[in-house]
Amino acid sequence: MDNFAFYSPTYFAFGHGAEAQAGSLVRRFGGSRVLIHYGGGSAVRSGLIDRVKSSLEASGIPYTLLGGVKPNPRSGLVYEGIDLCRRERVDFVLAVGGGSAIDSAKAITAGAVYDGDFWDFYSGKPIENALPVGTILTIAAAGSEGSPDSVITLEDGMLKRGATGDAIRPRFSILNPALTQTLPPYQTACGITDIMAHLYERYLTNTPDVEVTDRLIEALLLTMIHEGPRVMADPDNYQARSNIMWAGMMAHNNSCGVGRTQDWNSHNIEHELSAKYDCAHGAGLAVTLPAVFTYVMEHDVMRFAQVAVRVWGCQMDFAHPEVTARAGIEALRAFLISLGMPRNLADLGADPADIPELVRVLCRGNGRNGAISGFVTLTEEDCANIYRLMV
Repeated sequence: MDNFAFYSPTYFAFGHGAEAQAGSLVRRFGGSRVLIHYGGGSAVRSGLIDRVKSSLEASGIPYTLLGGVKPNPRSGLVYEGIDLCRRERVDFVLAVGGGSAIDSAKAITAGAVYDGDFWDFYSGKPIENALPVGTILTIAAAGSEGSPDSVITLEDGMLKRGATGDAIRPRFSILNPALTQTLPPYQTACGITDIMAHLYERYLTNTPDVEVTDRLIEALLLTMIHEGPRVMADPDNYQARSNIMWAGMMAHNNSCGVGRTQDWNSHNIEHELSAKYDCAHGAGLAVTLPAVFTYVMEHDVMRFAQVAVRVWGCQMDFAHPEVTARAGIEALRAFLISLGMPRNLADLGADPADIPELVRVLCRGNGRNGAISGFVTLTEEDCANIYRLMV
């Protein structure tokens, strides 16, 4: 295990009706003028935004609204939010929605106190200062409610890139699993896929002797394998929703990733798909993960065999561990398909003819030098081969 520092100060309010605490929590964490940042009409139609407004009003906190966040959140709305925060003297941003609303809110908080272009943070500059942000989660998926990370798509060139910094880790997050019960099955399945991807990205490590975090990751993967089919069969299953929601937070607040190198090549490769085709991130990951794992498996066959045995219940073939490793990858693929996730690029609406352009943006865009690094360093040729495995 490597040396590490881990600081995760987010306050979580979990359970039925927890959104009623929004006003008191904003007040507790220093907010006095709030920007409520949210996505489409569902948060309005469900009455959630009205409940949030009532809670803020009861605490005597004025607010401004900015809706319109889309999946794969765009830079244009971030710029609008930054201007709005400065004009209205906002000192706290409250994100209502899933990972897209939260990531957009985080970008706004960083940009609102920065003299330059917020995109600097998505080009490698660390985020050291930001307005405080809180969240009310409506989709269990991205884990942004407990993480110091944000992903935004720059509309000029459709570059999808990430930024990080403890300054944008939420001060509080309100998690009411009942808010996820109205999600369409496809969105629920996308969320489950994203959660599992966050766990795999940490599992693929070159650091030896990380038994504690290996076992934590395996336990959370087993939870998703158990709860995924339950919630797909019964969308109103509050307990299944609860376990998935908390697993999603634990999968990405990095409690499972400390003291070990991590991968994130699968996410980088997928980001080009969702940026270009505007597919759901989880759907893109369902196609990307098996392709990446198949391509890099030989780098550490025993790591893939280990997760195959411990999580997927595969029989260990000691004479041919690669057989076990492949069986685990195929078990993951079959599980995601069973949830209704896509199988290949065609299912995503992607065109194989675009592979050269996807690779160019992935490996050369935004200052990259021709390769991406993680569990394995992947060249442009490697990335092209991985995309071809998705056809």
